[in-house]
Amino acid sequence: MSDLKTTPLHALHLANGAKMVPFAGYDMPVQYPLGVMKEHLHTRAKAGLFDVSHMGQVSVRGPRYADAARGLEALVPVDILGLAEGRQRYGFFTNDAGGIYDDLMLANRGDHIFVVVNAACKAADIARMKAALEPGLTVTEIADRALLALQGPMAQDVLAALDPRAAAMTFMDVATLDLNGVAAWVSRSGYTGEDGYEISVPAAAAEDIAGALLAHPDVELIGLGARDSLRLEAGLCLYGHDIDAGTSPVEGALTWAIQKVRRAGGDRAGGFPGAVRILEQLANGATRKRVGLLPEGRAPMRAGVPLFAGADGGDPIGAVTSGGFGPTVGGPVAMGYVAADHTTIGQTIYGELRGKRQPLTVTKMPFTPANFKR
Repeated sequence: MSDLKTTPLHALHLANGAKMVPFAGYDMPVQYPLGVMKEHLHTRAKAGLFDVSHMGQVSVRGPRYADAARGLEALVPVDILGLAEGRQRYGFFTNDAGGIYDDLMLANRGDHIFVVVNAACKAADIARMKAALEPGLTVTEIADRALLALQGPMAQDVLAALDPRAAAMTFMDVATLDLNGVAAWVSRSGYTGEDGYEISVPAAAAEDIAGALLAHPDVELIGLGARDSLRLEAGLCLYGHDIDAGTSPVEGALTWAIQKVRRAGGDRAGGFPGAVRILEQLANGATRKRVGLLPEGRAPMRAGVPLFAGADGGDPIGAVTSGGFGPTVGGPVAMGYVAADHTTIGQTIYGELRGKRQPLTVTKMPFTPANFKR
């Protein structure tokens, strides 16, 4: 008997021929009969439906939104107090060494903050928030709701067919929509680089809503395999690979997520774990940085491949943290960390595969243009 957890859509995955794999303690679909390549390309061309119910959904409540925001800002170095109602923002929990415990999405839902965290980290994240914020604030895991992601250029048409208000939402808006009579907490965001929505619904209604979305001819079920290749082409980090407890936001090229108000000289500068290191790196730079990498040829360079400045000799200057074939790019793509003096766009460095060094070009990310609705 498996001790893996299942999501409310588990039976739907099996009924649709999914290949299931263990992921973050859950039995999850890695692909469907369409296959990873076609699932990836379908999402870029039309719309893909992902089950992301394994991720953690959490509410943080206080007497007022401002109380919850000020409390959470003690753990997350972004502007939560200034986040407008009905808007969402990317952030991360930092540790005392300036590393990243987890990355997350947080939304101002008026009377509380709605937080979505990674599946593998959610128990630790919830424990961290409870320890730091209670009893002044209330941290509650929302375990009775599923989470779906509808991604791709046709996502708006598909969701607006169920509630026309979906069309008026712009990137990072959040709203409660009526999907077949069910109150759905919807954000216009995702993890693919495409336009789309993440949709929180009561677990008991998840299959019906997924079925309503899949009834649209442009929607296909998409598994974890294509989700990974889509996010890689979009230049988005996978926690545990591209960022971790030893990686600072500055090293991870995530400084865009730290607003001025939390930086030196800002009205609420510092006051979060690791502020000394992170603010120092914001001012002076880090000794290494995450960059995009385009390998020459067809051979993918995957996580762990050591990187070198030259074709021969020398010590490693970094390593690949994510890599694979990019179906939209039509070739291998990768990201990794290199020493700060090797981050110039267009610079050639070398990855060592099976004892032989192959050239890569340091490249801007994303590898494919973002398709968000601004």
